[in-house]
Amino acid sequence: MSRRCELTAKGAQTGHKVSHSNIKTKRRFLPNLVNVTFLSDVLGRPVRLRVSTNALKSVDHRGGLDAFLLKASIAELSPKAAELKRAIAKKKAGEAVAVAS
Repeated sequence: MSRRCELTAKGAQTGHKVSHSNIKTKRRFLPNLVNVTFLSDVLGRPVRLRVSTNALKSVDHRGGLDAFLLKASIAELSPKAAELKRAIAKKKAGEAVAVAS
């Protein structure tokens, strides 16, 4: 399993660990990933994703998982999150047609 956020595509970065004597050795900076269960209002079911804590704040700021996914581009989402985005958009479009008629 890769160390990558499923919503923001935040991944591992590389850099140097610098000692007191200024010796630089390679190291990896890993994102702070947590397993979270979001509730989708449109789909009416829980969704389990592995996201960074930064993404949790972004989801909350944008007004929930559905709003976050609809605003995000498919290029930065994981395949699972992209499928959720399509399902949410399809269901919202179906509801809009039902309300209009």
